[in-house]
Amino acid sequence: MPLPLDGVTVVSCEQAVAAPLATRHLADLGARVLKIERPGGGDFARAYDETVHGLSSHFVWLNRSKESVTLDLKSDAAPAIMARLLDEADVFVQNFAPGVAERLGLGAAEIRATRPRLITCSVSGYGSSGPYRDAKAYDLLIQSEAGLVSVTGTEAEPAKSGIPAADIGAGMYAFSGILSALYDRERTGAGTELEVSLFDSLVEWMGFPLYYAGYGGTPPPRTGTSHPAIAPYGTFTAGDGTELVLAVQNDREWAAFCEHAVERPGWVSDARFATGSARVAHRGELEEEIGTIFAALTGPQLEERLTAGRIAHARRRELPDVLAHPQLTARDRFAEVGTPAGPVRATLPPITVPGRAPRMDAVPALGEHTDAVLTEFGFDAEALRRQGAV
Repeated sequence: MPLPLDGVTVVSCEQAVAAPLATRHLADLGARVLKIERPGGGDFARAYDETVHGLSSHFVWLNRSKESVTLDLKSDAAPAIMARLLDEADVFVQNFAPGVAERLGLGAAEIRATRPRLITCSVSGYGSSGPYRDAKAYDLLIQSEAGLVSVTGTEAEPAKSGIPAADIGAGMYAFSGILSALYDRERTGAGTELEVSLFDSLVEWMGFPLYYAGYGGTPPPRTGTSHPAIAPYGTFTAGDGTELVLAVQNDREWAAFCEHAVERPGWVSDARFATGSARVAHRGELEEEIGTIFAALTGPQLEERLTAGRIAHARRRELPDVLAHPQLTARDRFAEVGTPAGPVRATLPPITVPGRAPRMDAVPALGEHTDAVLTEFGFDAEALRRQGAV
């Protein structure tokens, strides 16, 4: 059966993480994605590392099921080629630096003037206006400017997120924005112009700490895996070294925790711990007492208690543990994907469509589809190669 976006064509001048993540999700749902890359080097994420059989882990993650077409966008041949591709496209995505699309003749207003059904999506660091419009916008910089670094880490030291949170946030908003625009076009017949910035996306994700600081007067403290407004919440260690993460979020769960996990039913009425705010105020004392009790238990014994009380908990797993996670194994969440260096393991798309197999096509080599695509659209690939355009 066809996937939801079968028949949708996306042309994307993309690199790094945010825009490629958005278009990979579109490809997962069946869209045809023509990825335009610079001749010679291509998307610079191809060279981030060589950890996946010599390929970049970022690139392998973000670019399966796409067709790679090399094209020098500054060449004399580029305007005619891009015009022909866009004539057949439903969506155009780009994450050029501000102003570059317009200089290349690929600004949203210009290309949509004769293509009213086209949906354009611009992904940038800070947006198309404002004093930071032209600032460099790598993920760490956005995490710093948006305040994520200030609330991540420990009391002693702030830290960035271990994943590119700003890039992922922008990529997901671009993906959802494009889906909404495709739906709207079905009703109105008209495309639209979308704009997504990494900064705006991450500031939206910072909603809780911004409200906390703006109305509470102080920012939420950095508490590692703990929570500034909830206790007990965070990582605790059993006597055999097993690390378990607790999330006791209300008085009902607290009563169950007291009865089953620590076998201290008296704590429910103990003035130090009887309310959520009291538990936070006495966090150090509470965590010390919990730690003493847990130290006398093995990991399996502690998990048995937590499970019996239906108390929210998890293992704190290292990455090799995640790759062997029993939930992923039981649900058969891995598939094999081709790459220029051979097959690799990949997780299935998080959006599943009942009765329809997910799309898991290969990660393309640089320019792998140039000749086929250009020929399909009526161009002489060999002549363009002699000109240095592809």
